[in-house]
Amino acid sequence: MKNIAFIFARGGSKGLPGKNIRPLNGKPLIQYSIETAKQCISISEVYVSTDDAAIADVASTCGARVILRPKELASDTAPEWLGWQHAVQYVCEVEGIEDFRFVSLPCTSPLRSSADVEQAINKAQHEGVDVCISITPANRSPYFNMVTQNTSGELAIVIAPEQGVARRQDAPEVFDITTVVYVTSSKFVLEQRGIFSGKVHAVEVPKERAVDIDDIYDFMLAEAILAKKVEYGA
Repeated sequence: MKNIAFIFARGGSKGLPGKNIRPLNGKPLIQYSIETAKQCISISEVYVSTDDAAIADVASTCGARVILRPKELASDTAPEWLGWQHAVQYVCEVEGIEDFRFVSLPCTSPLRSSADVEQAINKAQHEGVDVCISITPANRSPYFNMVTQNTSGELAIVIAPEQGVARRQDAPEVFDITTVVYVTSSKFVLEQRGIFSGKVHAVEVPKERAVDIDDIYDFMLAEAILAKKVEYGA
């Protein structure tokens, strides 16, 4: 089964306008995902799905193949899963490849490594799961320091343990889902409606490679980490 990488990059971004091609340490943000995909020996092709001409131009320049996404699948309210299905249908119908492993590498995780991606592909291939995602240790815990607030202003722990938790270390371990990598099959994308419709496993990624760029502060953090890597020759 072929492994095909997809990068979904729409033109509109309210949190950080122009985010997907904004220069990060001298390179458009999307270039990091394309380069990582191309470094993965097991990935045979890289596609960028976008509704934006500028993003399409950058993607082509970086060596990715472009899938033009309809505007209605690139709005703030359009579920990304529909964009996934559109891309899979394109490869099936236009390229004639009907059964392949789908690898999503969002632009928002430029610090991922090719090893992170290969590990997820390997787990999806050999552990009999429908989906492999990436996770990283969470800073907050719903068992300890995350709360809800009712209409009268009273607070309550999101998930109250049967026995009180005095220290965060005593709470059950929880993780954040990252945008480093998602691996599934073309069949699963077409037949299901979401990641957790099937059996899901994960690979754990350290925080320094799991930065998810949503706003300018995330962008600045990624810049700082990359600058330090250059400084120390990492």
